[in-house]
Amino acid sequence: MSFAENLKETRKRNQMSQEELAELLGVSRQAVSRWELGDGYPELEKLIIIGEKLNVSLDYLLLDKKESDETGFEGERLQTPSKSIRITSPNEGVIVDTSFVARSQEFKGSKNSPKYALFASEKSTSIFGPQNRFLSWYRDVEDITKEIEEINQAMDKGEASYTLKHSVKCKRKLLKVEME
Repeated sequence: MSFAENLKETRKRNQMSQEELAELLGVSRQAVSRWELGDGYPELEKLIIIGEKLNVSLDYLLLDKKESDETGFEGERLQTPSKSIRITSPNEGVIVDTSFVARSQEFKGSKNSPKYALFASEKSTSIFGPQNRFLSWYRDVEDITKEIEEINQAMDKGEASYTLKHSVKCKRKLLKVEME
């Protein structure tokens, strides 16, 4: 499903009208309608509020749906899904064992906002499916694509671990995320 479909489904699951969601976010009902029709995306700070208030992860809302693995999680699959690799994100202080990563759709933030996020699906799963973890932020599609390619190469070589190299360090200002 797309961001638009995921947003609409999440809003309905929370028994909210478009008007109620708009009021919660401080936007017009027409803005929510446009997002649900696929005619744009909310700002990053609005996405964070949606995630927190509607109890939904940003990876669920934003992941670029490319191909599905046996767990039902969709994204960019590492080339050898039967193997796993430990990924360390020094900018975010995250370490995760995974055999599957995915990138978000492009964020439409300010000039100094990161444009993409990388997520990993952890090996352990719950009754709700795999546990998906945020790994890091990226300046542009070229950087996140290069990172995914290098993770694939490390997996192909049988390496046990990989440290993210192309992510950007970010700071949070109120509800905004900006690159340092």
